[in-house]
Formats: sequence, structure tokens, C-alpha cells
Amino acid sequence: MNFVKRAALSLVARRAKTALLLGIFLVICTLLLGGFLLQGATSRQEAEAQRRIGVDVTVRGDRLTLATAAALGSSPLVERYNPLLRGAAKPSGLTPLTSDVPKPDDATEGDATEDEGQDGLMLNGIRDSEMLLDFASGRSRIVAGRALTEKDAGRRVVLLEQRLADKNELKAGDTVGLRSSDGRRTETFEIIGLYEDPRPDPSQWVAPSELVANQVYAPAPAVSALGFGTKPTTAVFKIGSPERAERLHAEAARVLGGDGFRFDVNDKAFRDQVLPLRRVGAFAGSLLWLIALSGAVILGLIVLLTIKERRDELGMLLALGEKKWKLVAQHTVEVTALLLPALALAALGAQSFAAEAGETLLAREEHTASLPEMRMEAADLGRVAGIGLGISLVATVVPGVGILRLHPRSILTHTE
Repeated sequence: MNFVKRAALSLVARRAKTALLLGIFLVICTLLLGGFLLQGATSRQEAEAQRRIGVDVTVRGDRLTLATAAALGSSPLVERYNPLLRGAAKPSGLTPLTSDVPKPDDATEGDATEDEGQDGLMLNGIRDSEMLLDFASGRSRIVAGRALTEKDAGRRVVLLEQRLADKNELKAGDTVGLRSSDGRRTETFEIIGLYEDPRPDPSQWVAPSELVANQVYAPAPAVSALGFGTKPTTAVFKIGSPERAERLHAEAARVLGGDGFRFDVNDKAFRDQVLPLRRVGAFAGSLLWLIALSGAVILGLIVLLTIKERRDELGMLLALGEKKWKLVAQHTVEVTALLLPALALAALGAQSFAAEAGETLLAREEHTASLPEMRMEAADLGRVAGIGLGISLVATVVPGVGILRLHPRSILTHTE
């Protein structure tokens, strides 16, 4: 009788021990598969968080211009960028909102604040309105029309705040006139969208151009053409991860020349979202190693006890001329044969286990969204099957070394 058939008969004859081994394998496969699913889910969400959030790098400096910002923004390290070119513009046929707080007595007619746009608007030249902090955080939102994008660079379009539009009975699609601060140049802009900013007005008097409702956004080239120069106050560059910041700093030094610029990295949002996911992924990786080692040890001890219990059977087979390696192979087949049903059963419950474990771990972290849906793939089942097979071999071959040292006579004449 070959050792494979003997292994099958042994599994049927020893139902209790077979059920025990199957239960242990089921737990091992469920935990392993759950660990792989958890790793996959955290990896996918980390990639999505990097794409959606990224890291903001703010650059300031005397040599920063729209041209140098564009040059740095073309770097493969940069995913999106946004210069900010500001200037107080005078409206043409447009009435700005004014502060409800009385003007202080010490503000004279020649006050610099008044000269810089007391009766005007603050025109903000940008490239991508969704990169502005207020819009990215959701505090400000588009309520009509659409946002400004990089595709609007060659157009004369603006975003107006809802209150400013309501006061002037304007809507998306209408046109407004804007004049340079010196009043010498006037351009017509199309209202491409309206946004809402819920921030209240300051509790003290400020010039109209500093009120939230009077913040107007337009493409940076159009603002520059209106006479506000080519030097943005800042430029924000979005990169995929903090690891890229050092390389971007070297790029900025090359483009801007030397170190006469300020380079600030803001990765708080990135860390709040990504680092907890990395910790969960690392925990899942450690769990996989622990399960594999523990499973091999537990199964190895069970097989070792089984070998001791079956000394008489082994002695009879050796006395009949059976080869020792076939006895070891028989035990390996007995254990390995339980891997497939255990894996099939584990596939049914691993997703629920991984999802619950992931949510429990992330519940301890702040600012972290829920994990995405667990996605079981053939590669995950293949990895678990490979590890399970490795555990089976280690758990049977190592204790089976003792079989190779046995002699039929010593086994059959041995008394407890």
C-alpha cells in the first residue's frame, strides 16, 4: 500500500485528531489571509491618500516669478502647483461690500490701507483654485459654475464670492470689469463660477479689499496682464510624499539660484492620513510572521506527539520493509491534505475578520477615514497556500527526522 493511500486511511481513522488539525489550519489560514487582505487595503488607501492629499511645499523668495514657479512646477516630483499673485483691483461697474464696523477716527485720508484698495477688491491670481487651503479643506465651496483650473491660464475669467455676486445681481456667465490699482487699465472678465466662504467679517474695521466677500480669484497670467507684475507672494507645490521634499528643495535651489528663498513643508494632513495606515500595515506584516512561526511550532508539536503515539505502527511498517522517507512523506501528506479545505473555509471568513480588525485598529487613530472594501485576489490565496505548505513541511519534516533514526527492533521491543 502506498503512503498516500495510508495517509488517507489514517485521516479517516483518526477523526478527532483530523478535526483538531483542520481547526488549527483553519485558524492559521484565516489569520494569514486576513493579514494579507489588511495589508492590501492599507496599501491601496495609502496610495489614494498620497494622490488625493499629498504634501504641500510653499516657496517664497525674491527670485520667485511666474516663470520660475512654472519651471519648478514642471519637475516630475511635482503633481500640481499654484502661484499666488495678489493685488488690490478697482472695480468697474461693480460695488464691493464694505465693513459694518465704523471706520476708526485715526484713519486719515492718506492712510496707506485706504490707498491700497479701500474701495476695491482683492484680486488673487492663481492656477488651480482647488489647491487653495480653504477649498481643499472644504471650508469654501463652489455653489455655481465651476472652479478655476490650469486650463484657464489663457483666459480672463474670475471666481466671485456669493455675497458679492448677490449685491451686484450677478451670476455665473455674466461679465465684470476690473481695473488696475492705478486705474489706467481695464479688462473684462467672465464669471466662471461663484463660491461660498462662511467666514465672518473681522470684528474691527478693514478696507473692503481685505473682506472675505471681496476676494476675487482669476488666472495668474490675466492678473499679471492687468498690471500686477510677475512676482507671486508664494507658490505652493503638491508632491506625493515627504520623502520627495529634499529632492524638490535641490530643484528649487537650481531654479531659483542659491539658497535665497524660503522652503516650507506642510505634511500634517499627509501624516494624519497616511501614517496610521502605515502602522496598521506594519502590524499586519508582523502578524503574518507571528502566525507563520506559531503555526509551524504548534503543528510541529502535534505531529511530534502523533509520531510518539504511532511508534508501534511505524515499527511494523519498517519491519515490513517500508522506507523511512515514505513514513515522513505520509505524515506530510496527512497534514498537507487538510490545507485546501482549511483555505476554502478561511476564504469565507477572512474578509470580515480583516475589515473588523482594520476598523478596530484605525479607531484608535485620529483624522483617519475607514478602510476601503477588502478585495480578495487569487494572489492572496496563493500566498496563503504557499505559507501553509511551508508550515506543513516544517511541522512534519523537522519532527520526522526522529523517524529516520528509528530501528524496527528497538521500536517493537520498547516498553514504556
